[in-house]
Amino acid sequence: MTLSIRVIPCLDVDEGRVVKGVNFSNLRDAGDPIELASRYYRDGADELTFLDVNATVDNRSTMYDLVTRCAEQVFIPLTVGGGIRAVDDVARLLAAGADKVSVGSAGISNPALLSQIAERFGNQVLVISLDLKRSPKTASGYLVTTHGGRNETKLDALDWVRKTIDLGAGELLVNSIDADGTRSGFDSQMIRDIRAISAVPVIASGGAGKAGDFPAAAAAGADAILAASIFHEGSVTIHQAKTELAAAGFSVR
Repeated sequence: MTLSIRVIPCLDVDEGRVVKGVNFSNLRDAGDPIELASRYYRDGADELTFLDVNATVDNRSTMYDLVTRCAEQVFIPLTVGGGIRAVDDVARLLAAGADKVSVGSAGISNPALLSQIAERFGNQVLVISLDLKRSPKTASGYLVTTHGGRNETKLDALDWVRKTIDLGAGELLVNSIDADGTRSGFDSQMIRDIRAISAVPVIASGGAGKAGDFPAAAAAGADAILAASIFHEGSVTIHQAKTELAAAGFSVR
């Protein structure tokens, strides 16, 4: 586990622009990805995450040129996800400048891909993207979804988490589909339940509305906290999020 809580801005990219919506729908333009990435780097972001939100849906690859341009200007770890279907996709992203890759839907349809990535590039490269929603259909109460929350699977979230760790996951990006974009706060119970079974770092995502939401996620067991809209519009800065974390007794970088 990390000693300091990482704060990670997330840039959801669609056709070369940063977008944001509520519950993964009604996407609206939120700016230029390189400009935003550079701003977050200057403001003290610990890492950045780029997610090509429609890459899987539209059956197209992540924009490698965008990754390269970002890596040339931003010197903190960069995670990229969306449209990764093969080990060669990972090799291309790493060559373009990514440090880690986030794999979601493709890992569910082809679990062997996860072990292949971990074996070839190391566990530290593999971030498992988990788009989870609360559901009475599973024993844990959490259901795994794919394609940006559009499609439900029959997978119990906690069972899938255990399997991904066995397959070589280096980190878990836990996104609450129910909370995503609502600004009502992170799903602390979901974070706690996943933290309880995970031996790898947990990144909390979905629901950030104010700086005070960050300590709650950390208290629930998050090693890193990811947010998008509040950073894009400037209602909360990275400095404010870190200040709240520090005031609550958590170490920040």
